[in-house]
Amino acid sequence: MGDDAGAVRSAVLSLHRATGLPMVFGGALNGRDRLRITELVGHTTDSLDGLVVRQGNGLGGKAMAMGRPVWVSDYPRATAISHDYDRPVGREGLLSIVAVPIVVRRHVRGVLYGALREPLSLADRVVTAAMQAARDLEQDLAVQDRADQALAAAWREAVPPCGGGPPAGDGRAGSPAARWEEVRAVHADLRGLAEQVRDPHTRERLREASVRLAAAGRLTAAPPDRAAGRPGPADPGSPPRPVLSPRELDVLSHVAVGCTNAEAARRLGLLPETVKSYLRSAMRKLDSHTRLEAVTTARRAGLLP
Repeated sequence: MGDDAGAVRSAVLSLHRATGLPMVFGGALNGRDRLRITELVGHTTDSLDGLVVRQGNGLGGKAMAMGRPVWVSDYPRATAISHDYDRPVGREGLLSIVAVPIVVRRHVRGVLYGALREPLSLADRVVTAAMQAARDLEQDLAVQDRADQALAAAWREAVPPCGGGPPAGDGRAGSPAARWEEVRAVHADLRGLAEQVRDPHTRERLREASVRLAAAGRLTAAPPDRAAGRPGPADPGSPPRPVLSPRELDVLSHVAVGCTNAEAARRLGLLPETVKSYLRSAMRKLDSHTRLEAVTTARRAGLLP
């Protein structure tokens, strides 16, 4: 995962919609002290596309170095910045520019820019909107980082070392069965984290990661249900895999790790009655009469790890 450029793309589009600025652009870090501008809206030339901005240089580089927004109302005449990028900025005709760094855990991850082609002071509304877009992006990236860490840990648990064999029924700490329960807990976390981000691209990638994790039982060792000899989704003669909505799968993944309806509702930002409704719908699709039966059926179908 870790697709900062994709998240920046969504933030650029959002900022353009919120402000109506003639041009909005941005980029993610491409190295420790430089970024590459890759996302542009409203440009008339390709002069800024792919431009590498180094920390401390130009307006964006100054924002990176200071870790806070900076702006100018007449770029060519600004004395508080270096003019390393005058040529590409001049070709685009930009004069009033704001640059806002994206800072996650005290590390700059990219910069968002908004610009006018007139030497006018940027309104407080515009600067505030740019800062809010950056804050939203920072939150999404922080959630994405948590998901990356959780997924990496889960894959370490799901994929046993050579000769590890399938998870056994032993529930002791560190046993294969206990590790598999950790994978299931991470799967539920990923589903919950997906609902905390505003960026649809990041949300979809988190959901895709959870689907990959759910398939780990088929890709590596079989989970306990299938180890006991019950048919799995890839077995000949298996019925078609049930199709659950994302929210039904969110709820079922939390039920699978022992959450009550109230606990699942709190984690997913839903009302308990809404959770109950999704769970009832999932049980109907899975032709199950109890919560446990629904979870077991979903695991056999490869919908849950």
